[in-house]
Amino acid sequence: MDGPQTSKMFQHLSAYLPPGATWVHLAAYTCLAVFAVHLSTRLVGFILWQVKTRNALKQFPNLPKHWLFGHLKATPTNEQGFHVRMAWIKEYCSPIIPFWVGPFNVFNHCVHPETVKTILGTAEPKSMSYRFLHPWLGDGLLTSKGSKWHRNRRLLTPAFHFEILKPYVKLFSESTNVLIDNWSRVPDESSVELFDHVSLLTLDSMLKCSLGYHSNCQTDGQSTPYIKAVFELSRLVIERIQFFPYHFDFIYNLSPSGRRFRQQCDIVHMISEHLIRERKKALQDGEAKEDNTKKRKKYLDFLDILLQAKDEDGTGLTDAEIRDEVDTFLFEGHDTTASGISWTLYYLAKHPEYQDRCRREGGTLLQGRTEMTWEDLSQLPFTTMCIKESLRIRPPVPSYSRQITKTLTFPDGKTLPEGSLVTAGAIYSHHNPLIWPDPEVYDPLRFSPERSKDRHHHAFIPFSAGPRNCIGQNFAMNEMKVAVALILQRFRLQLDETKPAPFFVQQLILRAKDGIWIKLTPNN
Repeated sequence: MDGPQTSKMFQHLSAYLPPGATWVHLAAYTCLAVFAVHLSTRLVGFILWQVKTRNALKQFPNLPKHWLFGHLKATPTNEQGFHVRMAWIKEYCSPIIPFWVGPFNVFNHCVHPETVKTILGTAEPKSMSYRFLHPWLGDGLLTSKGSKWHRNRRLLTPAFHFEILKPYVKLFSESTNVLIDNWSRVPDESSVELFDHVSLLTLDSMLKCSLGYHSNCQTDGQSTPYIKAVFELSRLVIERIQFFPYHFDFIYNLSPSGRRFRQQCDIVHMISEHLIRERKKALQDGEAKEDNTKKRKKYLDFLDILLQAKDEDGTGLTDAEIRDEVDTFLFEGHDTTASGISWTLYYLAKHPEYQDRCRREGGTLLQGRTEMTWEDLSQLPFTTMCIKESLRIRPPVPSYSRQITKTLTFPDGKTLPEGSLVTAGAIYSHHNPLIWPDPEVYDPLRFSPERSKDRHHHAFIPFSAGPRNCIGQNFAMNEMKVAVALILQRFRLQLDETKPAPFFVQQLILRAKDGIWIKLTPNN
């Protein structure tokens, strides 16, 4: 449109402006009107969705809730809240139990294998709470969705082939022996807190297996910035999930917690980016310039796989994608495995008859060896049963959430509308008395071949299930077997009765509120 025509149009419109108003005012009024229409449309859509959701939830138990807090105050993310929820599950005998988080958000917990299978059998994206991890983990496998997730899952699958995993057993043994040496210097009658020590063990292993980096984190102890940063990030994410105003980015970014979160993200990213740069430089130079890099040449690590991964057209991962996957692998691979090992050692200390049986099994196999091999892993059937029973009672990841993109129909014909939050509650289905008799009893023989053969495939889901199951579950199980078997060859474990009982608290993983304290007695 030319100048004269535009001028005539402005003159025509000016007649409709209030006296004294300018075109700046008109632009402001227009923006306000557009914003008001947009906000009204979103509000109407939200109200309609709330009505639709609440009507759908009439099919399920109507648990008593607070008008503002929902079930948050009655069921905190600790062991007390867990027992309240389990009491409701037993009372209502429903395969799906809605739990309200605040006045508007409801997580529909699937607590029966058939409903768990329904949600985990889909490729639906993770729930909104996973977006709170995005500044930390980016678009790694844990948080990505759609075609991005499909592509990266396909490119990363070779990293967990058994030929790649084989040499890791030696690295697990090395890291576990460092832990054992540290514990051998603990004074008699003293106790150790498992999570602190085992987290350093699994981080040490992960740095070797993922980045070929032989750190000194087990000797540096709690001064390790990465451990401190990951623990703080986990706490801050849970805090954000539980405090509804923090769900809004602009509020959270201005809060002290939001600033603290960004600071800890910077620490984690700095460490991973530094290690990636060093590896790329070594590869470009065509030679290893440091002893650490020379050591990694003996095996392919996770970063090697990431740097070599290519699509059919030869396109590889970008630097940002590599960092996201490294951060995800370091977090998921060390924190969850540390939880699994710690709870297993706790239950073996609590049940000395099972501990002795595991020790005899490992002793017969190892015959005094301090390093395990790939072939050894399949020769520990009872130790494996003990680990699985610990994962049942205290799964490191207590639940897996999805936000469905279309109406979801369950085997009993009940439905949930598009946009609903659905959770496969591992910790709840693992304690469902309809599936697991006496669920609070620690009984490793539940996982004997005879008692397992007719069990529903989705009754036991410590690593999730379906298309978005944990890609590193074999890696984690292998490390747990090595750590438990080698530790029991050197020490007898006993609970420290002077310390508080280890009640769990649900952060991003299942931890013990006041730690797990174990007394160590060297084996003769």
